[in-house]
Amino acid sequence: MDLITNEAEEIIDHHEMILLLRNYIEEILKYYRPVMNGEIYLSGQNVCELLHISKRTLQQYRNDKILPFIQIGGKIIFKESDILTALEQNYVTNKAGY
Repeated sequence: MDLITNEAEEIIDHHEMILLLRNYIEEILKYYRPVMNGEIYLSGQNVCELLHISKRTLQQYRNDKILPFIQIGGKIIFKESDILTALEQNYVTNKAGY
């Protein structure tokens, strides 16, 4: 029976594979959004990052009823589909029509 040590090529290959998988999982988790009943819900910070707007602008959009939202206690969340709908409803075409 051969003795396998940490310096064995097979162990080094497995260790590198584990590190690659860990990095891959971390990358997935960074952008993962929980789905409930087929809908993705976003936090205010997510919406600000998505639309490149400040928290104050997001507050104004809520006050002006530009973006619908859900408030549960002190927590406010947004349906991703509502954000996309608001973007499409406010789409402005140029004079050429595209």
